[in-house]
Amino acid sequence: MEFHAIGLMSGTSLDGLDLCYSRFSENAGKWNFKILKSETIPYPEIWENKLRNAFYLSSPELLALNSEYGFYLGQKAEEFIKKNKIEKLDVISSHGHTVFHQPEKKFTLQIGDGRAIKLVTGIPVVYDFRTQDVLLGGNGAPLVPIGDELLFSEFDACLNLGGFSNISFRKKEKRIAFDICPVNIILNDYAQKLGKKYDENGDFARNGNTDTTLLQLLNQLKFYQQESPKSLGTEWLNENVSPLLSGKNPETVLATFTQHIAIQISEVFKKNHLKKILVTGGGSYNSYLIELLKKNSDSEIILPEKDSIEFKEALIFGFMGILRIQNKINVLASATGSYEDHSSGIVVL
Repeated sequence: MEFHAIGLMSGTSLDGLDLCYSRFSENAGKWNFKILKSETIPYPEIWENKLRNAFYLSSPELLALNSEYGFYLGQKAEEFIKKNKIEKLDVISSHGHTVFHQPEKKFTLQIGDGRAIKLVTGIPVVYDFRTQDVLLGGNGAPLVPIGDELLFSEFDACLNLGGFSNISFRKKEKRIAFDICPVNIILNDYAQKLGKKYDENGDFARNGNTDTTLLQLLNQLKFYQQESPKSLGTEWLNENVSPLLSGKNPETVLATFTQHIAIQISEVFKKNHLKKILVTGGGSYNSYLIELLKKNSDSEIILPEKDSIEFKEALIFGFMGILRIQNKINVLASATGSYEDHSSGIVVL
């Protein structure tokens, strides 16, 4: 059987909206995929500010933004469909943009109403993939391990370097996954203080001075001692990381935090004896960070072709939508910590 989906992904680092149009085929339980068209649309400054500050809105303002952003996503999807003359399309799967994520209190919120996307495009939509998992006692994250399991099983582990880093791998016959540490959500923020949108090739970090005291404090954060499954959000960052970085020289922060990222990720590699690792996400282009990962571990770091680096998450959300409309499992309890595997996402037909 063959299916076509568009995955929409907006990451915590706010570098833009990813759209990925892919074909999926299943034969005797084995899935294959091909990315057919993909694009990242940078957010205009007005939208970047709206999404960045959504955390501080009142309830009525946030509800209004939820609808407005849904129509924005619908318009961008419709433009993408027309531009690429897409005719075969079974579903649009939208991650939405995370504003709140507090699974311990049984809630998470990704704005961007899927009903608005459906109204604009006329295509069936699946959205809000995380809430059901949180209600089932899970972290609501990470969700991409279902794609790692069914689409990328030839690797020992899949590491994503986005706003936060997360990893998935098989352990004792189960696919486990968890967030490791912040990445671009910090690095981009401090690069912007130096006049760049991001730290290109890690050059600021490479040339900055590492603050060993700060590095020690970062590495001692309690989250790193917790067992998986576990996930990170902006609230955790504001409470635990931002106070440590406050008032520090931006180049020093970039140098120190890049070292911190490499240490935390390498520890996960070593602890779990992971050898062959697929690395994707925007952080894959940070050549200094990749050098540090190779230096700190003996794992084989594999960087795939550009499309997979940049659009793997959007690809997998598209895949999750395909699984959802067939009522097949698309969230793994072993990855999120929920009571059971389940088929998650609100479907708008």
